[in-house]
Amino acid sequence: MSPRWEPNPDIRRGRSVVYSLHAHLVFTPKYRRKVFTDEILSRCEEIMIEVCDSFGATLVEFNGEHDHVHLLVHYPPKVALSTLVNSLKGVSARLLRKEFPVHIRRYLWGGHFWSPSYFAASCGGAPLEIIKEYIENQKRPD
Repeated sequence: MSPRWEPNPDIRRGRSVVYSLHAHLVFTPKYRRKVFTDEILSRCEEIMIEVCDSFGATLVEFNGEHDHVHLLVHYPPKVALSTLVNSLKGVSARLLRKEFPVHIRRYLWGGHFWSPSYFAASCGGAPLEIIKEYIENQKRPD
């Protein structure tokens, strides 16, 4: 009797494609200001989940510290990573400024929230569990 084949949840199928695309992203606020509280990080994660969903992507893991956030995103090949990043940063900046105006204004001014640069790494080579564990362990105890 042959072992039962179990589908790999990281491999997705489209009409004409089978894919498993993951990116590790790191965003920092403008001037690397320490703007994030636990409440703001939590809301930022919710926003990022919604944005990913709108692109057909999945936010696999999210974590952050006072001055940056880490994301592990599983995204479809029809989505340009730069387009996804611009939407993640744009929507989150707009909503976080609107929902936490007093706190954010103490750290950031001039209509900016995120630094224009970001880190992106393909996660095809490393086992995803290792990347997830790395992101989970980024938050240092205060």
